[in-house]
Parts: sequence; structure tokens; C-alpha cells
Amino acid sequence: MGAVRVRLFAAAAEAAGCEERTVGGATTLRELCEVLVREHGAELGTVLARCSFLVDGVRGDGDGDMKVPAGATVDVLPPFAGG
Repeated sequence: MGAVRVRLFAAAAEAAGCEERTVGGATTLRELCEVLVREHGAELGTVLARCSFLVDGVRGDGDGDMKVPAGATVDVLPPFAGG
């Protein structure tokens, strides 16, 4: 299983304490979120529950089973106000 580049924005970055990181071993969005929560805490889990996800530019909202291929870039986008 290869690594995935994860870019966190706004409240997700704040909760994680970083804007970008590399995650290995996750093959679906659900697994990726589980790894992030395990490593960064429950506060991030609360934020992730409201986020939108882009996997190499393809929207993956609400689809925890969406595949995340090795080498992909996943953008984690919290809801925006006023946009």
C-alpha cells in the first residue's frame, strides 16, 4: 500500500495541527479518516464528519468506500461560510 498526500484546509488544518501530511496504508476515504483521527484526535474527527473530500479532483462526499489510490492527493475541505 502506497502513500497518499493529504491537504487539510481551514478548520481541518487547525484541528490536525498541520496543513499537509502523508498517510500510508489507507485504501478508502473511510480508512484515511480513521488514520487521521487516530493520529490527530477526536476533534479532527468531528471536523471530518462535516468535510468534503476531493480525491485527485474527484468529489468523494459521503462515500466512505471511495477508493484512494497510492500516490493520490486528497483535499479535505470544511464547509465555507459566505462563499
